[in-house]
Amino acid sequence: MNIVPEYVCPADGGKLTVDGESLRCPSGHLYPISRGIPRFADAGYSRAFGAQWVRFRRTQLDSYTGTTISRDRLRRGLGPVWDELAGKTVLECGCGAGRFTEVLLERGALLTSVDLSAAVDANAANFPPDEQHRIAQADILELPFQDHSYDVVFCFGVVQHTPDPEATIAALYRQVRPGGWLVFDHYSRRLQYVLSTAPLFRAVLKRLSPSRGLAATNAIVRALLPLHRRAGRVAPFVRRVSPVQAYYGKLPLDERAQRDWALLDTHDALRDWHKHFRTREQIERTASELGLEDVVITMAGNGIEARGRRPT
Repeated sequence: MNIVPEYVCPADGGKLTVDGESLRCPSGHLYPISRGIPRFADAGYSRAFGAQWVRFRRTQLDSYTGTTISRDRLRRGLGPVWDELAGKTVLECGCGAGRFTEVLLERGALLTSVDLSAAVDANAANFPPDEQHRIAQADILELPFQDHSYDVVFCFGVVQHTPDPEATIAALYRQVRPGGWLVFDHYSRRLQYVLSTAPLFRAVLKRLSPSRGLAATNAIVRALLPLHRRAGRVAPFVRRVSPVQAYYGKLPLDERAQRDWALLDTHDALRDWHKHFRTREQIERTASELGLEDVVITMAGNGIEARGRRPT
């Protein structure tokens, strides 16, 4: 079985030792341990996401919905890597409350889950750390590991929300061992989004505090979700004028789950501080410049799903 990589100081790569309720490196950098989770970074621009996942910590778990929505999406994204997870070291970046954490643990991965936001607390509540699973609050651009540490680096639903997607992908790739895999996704360019009302709502809502932002998106969804439920043939028009993310006819969810997913994903879509879009060609170019091999890029999920292997 592989050995889980040790934490190192993200500032200078120094060895970390426990100092009371903190981790300290020889240079004096100190990182608190709160509720059993090392905190290598402040939440910064991701605070809205933290509030979101604490509020909806069980919503997207397959074990909660009684579906295989998260499992199916993960399996599609991983491709042949799906069958290689048992006993492999996997770094899950942007873990959220753990919709993919749950599946990765079921597949036998030796999992390290990180997130910049307070979502790490929701993740720990759902899947407490143990010998198979550990959790850290960290920035993808300053991860607390030596380069080339993991067999698989997985990152879904995150890259497009970071300040510089290309820098983020490069930072993820630095963690991949020779012969290992990088798997990530990204929003694709869509005219439908530009022509919708969502950008107008987002311009206002993204500036609200976490609590006010949640209250605002809740009010919007409660007012407009019934229109989506009754839309029928005019559903495309309703989606054009409404900022609500609705899944009637798309996902096999009961009415309660439809409401919760709409609340969660509408908040996610209207409260992100950074939102980037890329074409398939741009993702292909980034993968080529980094030197990935066996690259597979498909239009699926949030837009573009990509995986590639570091040369051995």
